[in-house]
Amino acid sequence: MRLLDLSGQQFGRLTVIRRDGTAKNGNATWLCKCSCGQLVTVDSYRLRHGITVSCGCYRRDISKARLTQDPRTRKQIGNATNLPLVNGSNVAALTKLSSRNISGVIGVSFDKRSGKWAARLFYHGHYVLNQTFSDFYDAVAARKAAEQKLAQHNDIDLKVPAEG
Repeated sequence: MRLLDLSGQQFGRLTVIRRDGTAKNGNATWLCKCSCGQLVTVDSYRLRHGITVSCGCYRRDISKARLTQDPRTRKQIGNATNLPLVNGSNVAALTKLSSRNISGVIGVSFDKRSGKWAARLFYHGHYVLNQTFSDFYDAVAARKAAEQKLAQHNDIDLKVPAEG
């Protein structure tokens, strides 16, 4: 099979510099320079079929544009109360009830596969609590106890803010 030389060709934001090896699937890989200046190695199939068009900056640009054009988001940009950080953690994320929550208790959910209630509390990149319980009330009690222990240990207020 004849190898296509893609050197110098432009694919989206990527300009092919030179061949960079072979991927595990046997396709040639190419070293490319993105219009933003980043170097990236891309599989030839992904280049030629328009699957990869940048180093990732295009996706970031599109996401940023969509986010800033959304009126709901624009209304919240710059609102410091959305990011109340205490000791590097977003307290609002620990204390706000998600619209997807069906248990009515923050950090308590039902696992359909196991048929049990899960109680979780994630803080500073690790789980303070991640247990399953047969009884809903045991899961709620475990979550509340973990909140109290975390609050005492880190001197933070994890009480759910009053709706107003």
